[in-house]
Amino acid sequence: MKTCNLMPVCMLCLLPVLSQSQTRPDALAEYRNGNYERAVAICKNEISANGRNLDAHVVICWSLIRLNRYAEALTYARQGRGISLYDPRIIEILGEINYYEGRNTEALQYFQEYINLAPEGLRIETVYYFLGEIYIRLGRFRHADIALSTAVHWQPGNALWWTRLAYARENAGELQEAVAAYQRALSLNSHLADARRGLTRARQSLSSRR
Repeated sequence: MKTCNLMPVCMLCLLPVLSQSQTRPDALAEYRNGNYERAVAICKNEISANGRNLDAHVVICWSLIRLNRYAEALTYARQGRGISLYDPRIIEILGEINYYEGRNTEALQYFQEYINLAPEGLRIETVYYFLGEIYIRLGRFRHADIALSTAVHWQPGNALWWTRLAYARENAGELQEAVAAYQRALSLNSHLADARRGLTRARQSLSSRR
């Protein structure tokens, strides 16, 4: 009988621990749920408690980027780089911040560094997409074609990326390949106006060549 009574006592002892783990704020969960301000607040508390909490620096940067607060994100990203010089997440974040703020050369450097460090990283398809967009900005459409082709290789169901790939090919003069990419985009999302206009435009250009 005494042995049987031990189990409830043990469970009661565990309740405070379980309660704390269940109620502890989770910044990553808040970020994934789209609660970016809440994620920022949690991360700031975590960083105040431990300035070398790299995960908190990563999540606060992701959240601040979503909130378009790039200057603030850059501060935390630089702090994160000080904690870990070669963390791919921080390097990708620095690439994104520079991309959104129009610093193309710096963004390219960070994205290429990410590819070297994590050629199959969790953000690799997004990195190639950003590279493609930067090359489009710079008018380097064949480079954009290569980057965006790699992006859709990793994420073949992204209609927007297929549209951007088609646009790069169209501007590089690869009209047949542009038509195929626009068609692929529309097969994934028939409502994409840019893809419809691009397909019409590419077909007309192709016809004028004949």
